[in-house]
Amino acid sequence: MLKIWSMKQQQQQAENAEGAAGKKKKKVTAAQLRVQRDLQELTLGNTMKMTFPNPDDILNFTLTIEPDEGMYKGGAFHFSFNVNQNFPHDPPKVKCTQKIYHPNIDLEGNVCLNILREDWKPVLNLNAVIVGMQFLFLEPNASDPLNKEAADDLRSNRDAFKRNVRTSMAGGTVRNIQYERVMK
Repeated sequence: MLKIWSMKQQQQQAENAEGAAGKKKKKVTAAQLRVQRDLQELTLGNTMKMTFPNPDDILNFTLTIEPDEGMYKGGAFHFSFNVNQNFPHDPPKVKCTQKIYHPNIDLEGNVCLNILREDWKPVLNLNAVIVGMQFLFLEPNASDPLNKEAADDLRSNRDAFKRNVRTSMAGGTVRNIQYERVMK
């Protein structure tokens, strides 16, 4: 018991010395530990890449999805991920940084994915979110839309929807809305 006490005192003295020398030791939060583990377990295919604007901040990053099949093939779509300190109890906040024509992504970049809202559970990880995001580009869901006009087009005339997707990805105008060019 005495040995543990003296080790604790030595550790405290070392920390105090570092603090006095101006070396403040950063505390690692539970959210950072979980995100670090999730990132180590990630399996990004060749259609996705992650970038960290601030390498010291693993809770905020960008995911780029470049679908190699489906209606959105040939595009590059960027999403900002913001993971708060209550992760994994709260889902990450995900936003598309471009204006795109998609039934499950509104013009402000909000993403409609059930596991980012009501179906989130702490056992889910970042890989589950990223796979869900990728699936939105392979199979847009018209039954749970954020962009109702795009969902109506997908339901009523799939060919017209595909044309609108292509026009918007090329930087054209669909329904009087100008889109950014996202083609690679």
